[in-house]
Amino acid sequence: MGMLDLTKYESLGAALRDALARWPDEVCLIEADREREKSRLTYRQFQEAAEPLAATLQDSGFAAGDRAAIIMTNQPKWLISAYAVFFSGGVVVPLDYKLSAAEHLQLLAHSKAQVLCVEYPLWRAITQSPSFQEHQLRKVLVTEAPPNADLASAQRWEDFHADRAPEFRPRLRIDMACIVYSSGTGGHPRGCVLTHENYLEQCGAVSPVFPFCPGSRYLSIIPTNHAIDFMGGFIMPFTGGGAVIHLRTLRPEFIREAFTRYKVTYMAVVPLILKNLQRGLKERFAALPAGKRRVLDLLIALNRACTKQQPRLGLSRILLKDIHKAFGGELRALLVGGAFTEPTLMEFFHDLGIPIYNGYGCTEACTAITLNDLKPFRPETVGRPVRGMEIRIITPDADGVGEVAVRSKTVMSGYLDEPELTAETLVDGWLMTGDLGRVNAEGHLQLFGRKKNMIVTAEGKNIYPEDIENTYEGIAVKEFCIFAANYVWPQRTMTGEQLLLVIRPEPGHVVDYALRAEISRRNGLLLNYKRISGYIVWDQDFPRNAAMKIRRAVLAEEIGKHLDRSAMVSL
Repeated sequence: MGMLDLTKYESLGAALRDALARWPDEVCLIEADREREKSRLTYRQFQEAAEPLAATLQDSGFAAGDRAAIIMTNQPKWLISAYAVFFSGGVVVPLDYKLSAAEHLQLLAHSKAQVLCVEYPLWRAITQSPSFQEHQLRKVLVTEAPPNADLASAQRWEDFHADRAPEFRPRLRIDMACIVYSSGTGGHPRGCVLTHENYLEQCGAVSPVFPFCPGSRYLSIIPTNHAIDFMGGFIMPFTGGGAVIHLRTLRPEFIREAFTRYKVTYMAVVPLILKNLQRGLKERFAALPAGKRRVLDLLIALNRACTKQQPRLGLSRILLKDIHKAFGGELRALLVGGAFTEPTLMEFFHDLGIPIYNGYGCTEACTAITLNDLKPFRPETVGRPVRGMEIRIITPDADGVGEVAVRSKTVMSGYLDEPELTAETLVDGWLMTGDLGRVNAEGHLQLFGRKKNMIVTAEGKNIYPEDIENTYEGIAVKEFCIFAANYVWPQRTMTGEQLLLVIRPEPGHVVDYALRAEISRRNGLLLNYKRISGYIVWDQDFPRNAAMKIRRAVLAEEIGKHLDRSAMVSL
């Protein structure tokens, strides 16, 4: 039996419920910790684990439309918890487990989550936060807590044994399914409201390229709260009868071992992970004796010539047998996304006969907007629009480059409780992505940089600079703000983006040693990928609107006119 026909379903809960019934004896989840396999669940066992949790939620007063947050590393209980929420008609709020306790509490409050499913170490950190007492959670379920742990009024996730079957609560396609935070936190959380239709349409559009069936295996290494893995590591495999593999460690040697042990079929990666895989392969190639290295180079060149027009996986597995064996021998494709990927990096894997699909997307569009079809391989573009997606280039310049706008049934309904921001982002049904691009003669999208005040790291994390500003509150200046440097000095590049601190000193004051030291100290408090690269001094008051908010676009334009990039003082 093929994957479910998602056009027949109104909600994720209904589709996933039918998936569990269709493939009861197929393996759906495998959890491994280093060399040891911790658990293996069939679809029937998954259902048996999820239904008591759903009944417990319902008995506690959890109603259709209520919100439940999940803060966990990649593991089976993440997916079981999400299914129990969907089954009960609830809304899933997936949060990044790498955020601080204060950030978690801020997003729990912003999302109005009533329930939290969380791992014990993360819950312990949350309870020790100064703002913990202000939380409004009705129920907290903690996984893997030690026997004598103080759970601070929370309950153990594993202890629930329902005395009754839960009630399935149907939802409509237009109903909210998830609230996904597309940036860091700080002063201005952005919760993308994604509906059941968004997810069902996205899954239906992408699944033909990555078809799952019983026996297909997806190695999940991107955090499940990320849009890519929520789709590729949950919805797509489950609606096709495939299996998802979770690793409790992401050390490269254990990822490599997982490929061979579990005969991985698909994996989604961000560019940083892909670079690590490339580095490991290059080291192995360099260690070969000279004669074997020459033979390998000839085989790679032959494979490159034979796969120029489209992948020929069977041939590549013969020509480069040992390389494909190292990937388990059954790898059909790597999907890379979440950030810009350098063409040379993709070419490296394509030349080895490993189909590597790059694409372009964003959380606001429920993951994928475009995807390369590899017919032929075009690493300089991000592919054509996926099924049901329209693309328009707004106010193109002489080279055809303008802001990328998209329209589709996968586009979010808006930002949670942010009507003004929603109105700026969704214009006449079109999502204004803030990215600069053009569509070539073949219908492929090429990206040239970002229009909006945002960066995307190599790990695929979206960072809105204004969300970092809380860290610098109280520094001895009249006013300040943070920009992506490429927003101030536009460049047609998707790499090397940096964060820039703009300082307006008090009149008559200068940036002295003490202020520079304080800026550096606070910068060190941030996670590496959130740190600023430098600062500039601006000698005029910041332009503000009637609500006294900084008019960032106007300020960036003025700075760009009067100062060049050399004015930035590096930290």
